[in-house]
Amino acid sequence: MDILNLLIGFFTDYGYAAVFIVLLVCGFGVPIPEDVTLVAGGIISGLGYTHVHTMVFVGMLGVLAGDGIMFALGRFFGPKILKFRLIAKLMTPERYAQVQEKFEKYGSGVLFAARFMPGLRSPIFLTAGLSKKVSAWKFLLMDGSAALISVPAWIYLGYYGANNREWLLSALKKGQTGILVLLALVILAVIGYFLWQKRKKNGQK
Repeated sequence: MDILNLLIGFFTDYGYAAVFIVLLVCGFGVPIPEDVTLVAGGIISGLGYTHVHTMVFVGMLGVLAGDGIMFALGRFFGPKILKFRLIAKLMTPERYAQVQEKFEKYGSGVLFAARFMPGLRSPIFLTAGLSKKVSAWKFLLMDGSAALISVPAWIYLGYYGANNREWLLSALKKGQTGILVLLALVILAVIGYFLWQKRKKNGQK
């Protein structure tokens, strides 16, 4: 977990501003694990460098700002954004098609699941803006609801495990696995709901 130690050192030196900036960068698709970033923020709170509840607030701001910027870029620039060199690397034609398919199948509910999908999170938020089928308020509601689960969970994990790093690393790995399992269950539930709705409509014809 070299990235964790690197982030802890950086956050210890520069505090809340550093946490906010790194989370903002995570929102742009830079390959820095958001969960590890939040845990690092919790650790420096546990070590007494910052206040944990304030850290949760800063974490929420950083996460929502990064996600919101991706959504806004898609909304204001439209398809032209896909021609930008940095965006083109993030949003390949294959990935764009994959994300569009998810929107077609699951609708705006995919925005909630996106928070737990590293690698697809930024493309999904960008596509939500591009589609113009999702209002800014609905985007904020779906993304914010998911962030209210993930952000405090990771920060408080780091806070309570700050002085027991071995336990913390084990809990972090279990937490990552748990989130994947939870995501799979949510996706299955959504698929089941849509299949039930489809069967219900066919039955009424």
